[in-house]
Amino acid sequence: MDQLMKDVTIWRKPSEEFNGYLFKAQGVIEDSVNSVIDHIRPGPCRLDWDSLMTSMDILEHFEENCCVMRYTTAGQLWNIISPREFVDFSYTVGYEEGLLSCGLSVDWNEKRPEFIRGYNHPCGWFCVPLKDSPHQSLLTGYIQTDLRGMIPQSAVDTAMASTLINFYGDLQKALQKA
Repeated sequence: MDQLMKDVTIWRKPSEEFNGYLFKAQGVIEDSVNSVIDHIRPGPCRLDWDSLMTSMDILEHFEENCCVMRYTTAGQLWNIISPREFVDFSYTVGYEEGLLSCGLSVDWNEKRPEFIRGYNHPCGWFCVPLKDSPHQSLLTGYIQTDLRGMIPQSAVDTAMASTLINFYGDLQKALQKA
């Protein structure tokens, strides 16, 4: 499934981690690498612009770029997919000329009964400056989320593709305001 919208391309292939898909999203963002990653990494800035995310708490802070966070997402597809909760280990590090922000869900005993606990298999966002245009960044994400619960795979696929495209649009709007 290839989907192109506003310079964002979404691909998918079967995941080697679980019975779902690894999604790759790639697009050009009109801003510097540091600004892009500052908006993506865990923190209060993310809640200001990410329309899917409804809450975020840092549960443990290990060092400046390393934490365990809990976040919740809104329902999708007219609530066919109900709100979810995730608890992820997140780490952001410089890599070559760009930045890598990666994550993985971890076990966390405290669960909220109003949410289904989703699980993120290894995932991440890699951001590098465009060689010919340093004020633009190429943002590539690898996402393999197990939403869990009783959801038709076709609904998950539709939700993931549209969510990733919206993610880029919401991020670009937030960066233009900053």
